[in-house]
Amino acid sequence: MTEESPALYVVPTPIGNLGDMTLRAIEILRQVPWVAAEDTRHSGPLLKHYGSDARLMPAHEHNEEAAAQQVIARLDGGESVALLSDAGTPAISDPGARLVARVRAAGFRVVPLPGACAAISALSASGLPAPHFLFYGFLPARTAQRETTLRGLSALPYTLVFYEAPHRILETVESLAAVFGPDRTLVMARELTKLFETIHSGLLGNAYDWLTADANRQRGEFVLLVSGAQEAADDSESARVLKLLLGEGLPVKQAAKLAHAITGAKKNAMYEMALAFMQHADVSGRQII
Repeated sequence: MTEESPALYVVPTPIGNLGDMTLRAIEILRQVPWVAAEDTRHSGPLLKHYGSDARLMPAHEHNEEAAAQQVIARLDGGESVALLSDAGTPAISDPGARLVARVRAAGFRVVPLPGACAAISALSASGLPAPHFLFYGFLPARTAQRETTLRGLSALPYTLVFYEAPHRILETVESLAAVFGPDRTLVMARELTKLFETIHSGLLGNAYDWLTADANRQRGEFVLLVSGAQEAADDSESARVLKLLLGEGLPVKQAAKLAHAITGAKKNAMYEMALAFMQHADVSGRQII
């Protein structure tokens, strides 16, 4: 291992195709004595495939605090640990964030490795203009909560990225169309890097019919990408002014009123945009990727 030890290595694993493991990730897995895994039954065969003899310890959402203490104990004893989720990058809509935070707070190094991430893979193949995008992950399971969440995102001019499970894909697509309307573009990416990989682009209003036309289209894990709210020619300037006002600490209602007065944009639109900015992004843009 070229890096100084001990450290916690955050190691992405393939989301389907085993050939997507990086050379550096394989080297790390072959040299660390311990692997903290979301599911040891899943990661065991993966380690064997890549020639790793590391011992496994469970680190999932139900034991993350206890697992963090075990990892810290190993690091304190001079042994490095690799952190794995079942697929993709740990802590991205998967367990790991709390464990990483505890390790950092204990004063040990955390070394991130680049690698597989379903959201980034889908975005790169979506064809959507995405100089900025917001990765949300999984939406709430209940319809009312899901649609409330979506209403808070509806005014944002960014490509929106969601994960969804096959058993909820139809109801989620219905909610997206109900809140965002039928005319936004929806890209559905399923089974990425696997045998039945599918990337379908179309209008939100047609998505439900496309999915139900063939039950096989509802199988597998989904990445959903929705085009951002359309801005009129001068809306970008309105958004800029609104962000500046909010950044100065003005209340949402006052900032919206002033943005309306300065730019001539509709007051209600400014108010909804201000609410969305305050709820889902730092007004400087730092939380919008």
